[in-house]
Amino acid sequence: MTRRLIWAGFGILATLVGMAAGHLVAASTNPAASPVLTVGSTVIDLTPTPMKEWAIRTFGDDDKAVLVGSVMLGALVLAGVAGLLARRRFLLGAGVLVVLVASAAVMALLRPGATALDVLPAIAAGVVGVTALSWLVRLARREHGDRGEQADRAVTAPSRRGVLLAAGALTAAAAALAGAGQWITARRTTPAAVSLPQPADPAPALPGDLRGKIPGISRLQTPTSSFYRVDTRLTLPIVDLDDWRLTIDGDVESELTFTYEDLLKLPMIERDITLTCVSNDVGGPYVGGARWLGVPLSDLLDRAKVGSRADQIFSTDVDGMTISTPLEMAMAEKDAMLAIGMNGDPLPQEHGFPARMVIPGLYGFISATKWITRMTLTTYDEKKAYWTGRGWATDAPIKIASRIDTPQSFSTIEGGDTFIGGVAWAQTRGIGQVEVQVDGGAWQEAELGPEVGVDYWRQWYLPWTAEPGDHDLSVRATDLDGEVQTDAKAAPFPNGSSGRQRIIVTVG
Repeated sequence: MTRRLIWAGFGILATLVGMAAGHLVAASTNPAASPVLTVGSTVIDLTPTPMKEWAIRTFGDDDKAVLVGSVMLGALVLAGVAGLLARRRFLLGAGVLVVLVASAAVMALLRPGATALDVLPAIAAGVVGVTALSWLVRLARREHGDRGEQADRAVTAPSRRGVLLAAGALTAAAAALAGAGQWITARRTTPAAVSLPQPADPAPALPGDLRGKIPGISRLQTPTSSFYRVDTRLTLPIVDLDDWRLTIDGDVESELTFTYEDLLKLPMIERDITLTCVSNDVGGPYVGGARWLGVPLSDLLDRAKVGSRADQIFSTDVDGMTISTPLEMAMAEKDAMLAIGMNGDPLPQEHGFPARMVIPGLYGFISATKWITRMTLTTYDEKKAYWTGRGWATDAPIKIASRIDTPQSFSTIEGGDTFIGGVAWAQTRGIGQVEVQVDGGAWQEAELGPEVGVDYWRQWYLPWTAEPGDHDLSVRATDLDGEVQTDAKAAPFPNGSSGRQRIIVTVG
C-alpha cells in the first residue's frame, strides 16, 4: 500500500507542477485560460440551474472557491491514477496527464472570445507535468538497475534519497511558479488610476444612518468592499484602458464607438441605487445600496438612434459573456446608466471596471453587465444571451422584499427592551410601510428610516420587549403604491424569489 501511495504521489506532484506552470503562462496571456479555471468555467456553464442555486445558497461568496477546489480534487485523483499506471508503464501514466491537459485545452478554445493563445497554458501544463513525472520515474528505477519498460515488473520501491530531493525541488518549483502567476495576475488585474469627473447632476447628501441607533442593521450605504458579487467569473478579466472600447451597434442609425476618455467627457449623473441579484433568496445577502456615477443610458442610445425592430439590448463583456436587457424597460428608467464610479471612486475590478450597466428595478442578470464592451440593439428572436438561453426570464422586475438583520436567525439574545430591525426594497416604487409579526400575532408597524429615493432600500426598526423563550418573527413590506409583499413562496429561478422572511430567536 505504501509503494502505491508513493507512486500515486508522483502523479499528483507532477500534475501540481504542471498546473503551476500553466497558471504562470496564463497570467502572462489570459488568466481565465489557466487549465483549472478553464475546466471550472465549463463546469459552471454545464451545471443545471437548480444545482447552481443550491451552491449559491449553501456556499455563498465561497461558491467559486468550492468549485475550483472540487475541480482540483478531481484532477488530482486522476493524477494519482496516472502515477500508479506509470509504475508499470510510463507511457500509460503520461497518457493520462496528456488527456487531462488536452481536455483543458479544448475547453479553453471553446470559451467565448477564445483565441489561439488560450491553449498555451494547457500545453505548458502538459509539457512540464509529463517531464516531471518522467524525472520521478527514472529516479525510482535507477537504484534497482531498471532499464526502461522491459523491467517494469521488477520495480519495487523508489529510491528514497533521490525521490525526496526531486520531490522537494518540484514542490518548491510548483510554489514558485504558482506564486509568480498570482503576482502577475494581481498586477495585471489592478485597475488603472483614473480621476472621475464631477457629475453634471449630483445626488443629494445621504441622510442619517440608523446603524448608530440600531446595532446590527445594514448600513444605509453598503461599503464597496462588502458589496455582494455574483457572476460566473473564476478570475477577474484584464482590461487595458488604452485598448478598451464601448461599441453600440445593431439596429441603430449610427454605429458608435467610445473610448474611456470619450465617456469621461460626457455629462454624468450620480444616483443612489440598490442592486439585487436574482439568486437572492428570501432574507438573503445578495442586495446592496451604493452611489453610482455614470452616463445616462438613454443619452448613449439617443446618440445612436435606435431603430424600430429592436426589443433588447444584447450586451457583451470583454471576455464574451452576454446579457439580454429588455429595451423598453431599460428606456423607461430615466436613471439607467453606464456606470464608471461606485461610492465616490472608480469602479473596482470586481464590480466591472472600467464600465458596467446599472438599471434600477431589474435584477442583475438582465441589467448589470460588468466589464462591458458592446451593446447590440437586436431582438430576442435573433440573439439569446447566456441566462436567456438557460431558461431564465426575459422580463424580471425586482419584487418587493424585506429582511430582518437583527436579531439574527437562531441566535440567543438577552431579554428586555431591544429592537427588531432590517431593510426593505421595492426599486422604482419605493417603500411606504414595513410591518413585523411576533409569534403569529397582529402585524405591528415598524418605524421607517429616512427615505433616499424610490430606487433605494429603506432601513426600518421596531422596538420590542423580548421575553424569555423562543420567538417567531416575520416581516413584510408595502410599496408606495399600496402593494403588499406576497407571502407566496417562490424560488429564485426563473424570475426572482418571493415570500416573507421568518426567523426563530431565543431570548435567554
